Amino acid sequence: MSIFNILLNKLNSKVVINFYKLQTNHHKQFSIFAILKTKKMSNGFYNVPKAVNEPVKGYAPGSPERKELLAEYKRMYNTTIDVPMYIGDKQVFTNDKRNLTPPHEHKHVIGTSNYGGEKEVRDAIDAAMDAREKWANMSWEHRASIFLKAADLLAGPYRAKLNAATMLAQSKNVMQAEIDAACELIDFFKFNVQYMSQLYKEQPESQPGMWNRLEHRPLEGFVFALTPFNFTSICANLCAAPAMLGNVVVWKPAETQIYSAQVIMEIFQAAGLPDGVINMVTVSGREISKVVFKDKDFAGLHFTGSTDVFRTLWKGIGNNIEKYKSYPRIVGETGGKDFIIAHKSAVAAEVATAISRGAFEYQGQKCSAASRAYIPSNLWGDVKTQIVADCKSFKMGSPDDTSNFINAVISEKAFDSISSYIDYAKTANDAEIIAGGNYDKSVGYFIEPTIIVTTNPTFKTMVEEVFGPVMTIYVYDAEKWKETLELVDNTSEYALTGAILSVDRYAAEYATKALENAAGNFYINDKPTGAVVGQQPFGGARGSGTNDKAGSILNLLRWVSPRTIKETFVPATDYKYPFLG
Repeated sequence: MSIFNILLNKLNSKVVINFYKLQTNHHKQFSIFAILKTKKMSNGFYNVPKAVNEPVKGYAPGSPERKELLAEYKRMYNTTIDVPMYIGDKQVFTNDKRNLTPPHEHKHVIGTSNYGGEKEVRDAIDAAMDAREKWANMSWEHRASIFLKAADLLAGPYRAKLNAATMLAQSKNVMQAEIDAACELIDFFKFNVQYMSQLYKEQPESQPGMWNRLEHRPLEGFVFALTPFNFTSICANLCAAPAMLGNVVVWKPAETQIYSAQVIMEIFQAAGLPDGVINMVTVSGREISKVVFKDKDFAGLHFTGSTDVFRTLWKGIGNNIEKYKSYPRIVGETGGKDFIIAHKSAVAAEVATAISRGAFEYQGQKCSAASRAYIPSNLWGDVKTQIVADCKSFKMGSPDDTSNFINAVISEKAFDSISSYIDYAKTANDAEIIAGGNYDKSVGYFIEPTIIVTTNPTFKTMVEEVFGPVMTIYVYDAEKWKETLELVDNTSEYALTGAILSVDRYAAEYATKALENAAGNFYINDKPTGAVVGQQPFGGARGSGTNDKAGSILNLLRWVSPRTIKETFVPATDYKYPFLG
């Protein structure tokens, strides 16, 4: 029995327990420490359900989840939809309709999306600001309930639909869709509710004769969420995290993620999210920038995407800084040139598996995907044999064939960019392709997992972000561990993820310190991908972003504006201090 229940059992029904009260300019809201009026009333501590990571379903042959998912995929494949913009209480359709097609079968149309311009962006901002006061005034536990309901809806009736949409429109295989669209998003919703309650619970000390309180207000304006194609969960979280804290959001999903974005909006609506809290618009980046970054109520940017785009957005915000009511919060997770480095003591099979999984899951289209590796000369022969064999065993094709490990890259633009790096390697004197190297976009945007071996540690594909199924390997002198660590640290402008593999603990300890600034997510004896909400908060520094750690309380802190309240119970009546005599 908790101490609070023990106290309750001893309390007279007329006793009122002191409580902490949170206030904003517009409302009063009770925190975790809420009022308890009688034994008969509910406990007012509002302990949220303990967050536990969502179990990953196996989708084994004959399993119910596999049958349900493939049936939903088939239904969606054979159906066309018209995806609107969601602005306030309206679904907005326009005359500018653009086809939605699967990357693995780009001639097959599964729907259309409706594109707007400056007017729709303006309308979305207005709708958000109209909803702001009422949403900010809603008690935190009711906001929490909406996202807890969204989590359970996704875990149940919407699981197959969102996974199938992600497979169909973003060409993810069954497992990649499950861990992304379902499990990670459920985790984001549940853990962020838990972090929110912790945030509100934390209160300052109070000396005798006073009461100090701390409240966490929503930002004074709207948040702009600009989201990527590759993780459905990230797209939803970039909207949901600020909204959970009482903010309103204008959301622009990536053009290649609109299909699953529609399902996310369905889930938000089914969970009871009020109109105008999250507004989804499909417009060009240029059109939205003209409006959003010049609006006085712009209060924050929540971004995942390329480093170049993020820097451009930051410059745009800076150029308009005098227009805003408050300094905007800028949160971004951007590019990566993620590394694997093996020590001479490492196990070759473990190194090879870290490469095969870390580089090629989801066709390398993860900001965390391994794209450069440093292998000691004593292990290279065994590692090479296994990774080449792995690549030969990969099956590639449509996600509806669950035996396919590799699917298509997201778009023709991505295909052309990735294949240009492969072509560069084919003609280079200081590089050799030992696996893959072929590509074909006649039916879908398919690129074979490709392994390049170079004698040049600053070879183009060792330095630049490729964002596709291309791994470049540099074989180093097994006795030059420390020198190679310096090479790893200094080769790239990015610092997102990285992994070392070593049986020698002294070597592992040395590398952990030597590479402390080279990766925001650092892995020992594992691949550098697969961060789990609540376990490995995600984000990097340098050219990889602001390192605000999605999947932790650190991210939520960016979406509130704290206010300290000091109340003195018996104010002074004389200005003189004792030292004056």
